Amino acid sequence: MNIIEEKFSQIYDAHINKIYRFVFLKVNSRETAEDLTSETFLRIWKVLKTEKKIENPKAFLYQTAYNLVIDFYREGKTIVSIENYQEKELIDNKNNLEEKLFADSDLNLIKTALSGLNENYQNVIIWHYLDDLLIQEIAEILNKNDGAIRVMLHRALKELKRNLPEKI
Repeated sequence: MNIIEEKFSQIYDAHINKIYRFVFLKVNSRETAEDLTSETFLRIWKVLKTEKKIENPKAFLYQTAYNLVIDFYREGKTIVSIENYQEKELIDNKNNLEEKLFADSDLNLIKTALSGLNENYQNVIIWHYLDDLLIQEIAEILNKNDGAIRVMLHRALKELKRNLPEKI
C-alpha cells in the first residue's frame, strides 16, 4: 500500500460513520446517504491522488458532504421530514433493550425538536454534539469565524431548548 492509499484508508476509517450519519440525518434515505457518502470519499481520494495537501481532512469531508446534500436538494429531490428517521440508524449498538427503549424515546423527542430549527442550527448542533467537531472545524466548514459559530451554537441550543418538551 502506498502513502496515498494509507492516508486515505486512515481518513476513511476515522470518519466514515460520522459522515454517513450526518448525510443520513439530512436526506433520510439509506441509499441516498450511501451514495452521497461514497461521493464524499471519492472526492477526497481524487484530491489526495493529485498530491495536494489537505490541511484538515475532517473539515474537507464535512464541507464536501454538506455541499453534496445541498446539491441533492437543488436537483429537486424530495425533502423528507426529520421526524421519519430510523432510530436504529442513529443509536450505537446497545445490548440492553431497556437502554435502547429510553434512547429511542429521547431520540424521538430530540429529532422532533431539531426539525423545528433552521438548517444551519441543525448542522452546528449535529456537528458539535453528535460528531464532536470543534468550534474551529465548524467555522472552517461554514467559512465563518469562531465567534460567529459560538453565537450560532448558543442560539441553536436556545431554540432547541424551546422546542423540547418539559419532560427532558
